[in-house]
Amino acid sequence: MTDPRLYPDRPFLAVSAAIFRAGKVLLVRRARPPATGVWTLPGGVVEVGETLMEAVVREVTEETSLTVEPLALAGHRNVVVRDADGRVARHFVVLPFAARWIAGEFSPSEELAEAQWADPGAVAGLKTTEGLAEVIANAERLAAQG
Repeated sequence: MTDPRLYPDRPFLAVSAAIFRAGKVLLVRRARPPATGVWTLPGGVVEVGETLMEAVVREVTEETSLTVEPLALAGHRNVVVRDADGRVARHFVVLPFAARWIAGEFSPSEELAEAQWADPGAVAGLKTTEGLAEVIANAERLAAQG
């Protein structure tokens, strides 16, 4: 089956979650493209008919087995991956949310290689998706308010 997200004719809308639990944020390391081996936030593509909040809850549960409460939008990211010829191989508009852990323990899906609850400031020392430290800082402020 061909991946419709590979060489798309339009961007795909996706969500992610900076999940906070006891002052730490959940970081996940992707097991497959487009960010294989890179630390990031759990998330994925919004499905037709789904609200952004519903997508956050579903994607986090599917990828991590955690139950979360999305609190607020923490920013946005454009992810455009080009091939060697300069063609757009992947294009995502990602809306990261601040979220609170409600229940469950991490159990990875096939999309994730590993996860860790980390101090938000420790992100700077890791190989991450672009802008992750800024998103986590914004989400941490929002989570403290919510």
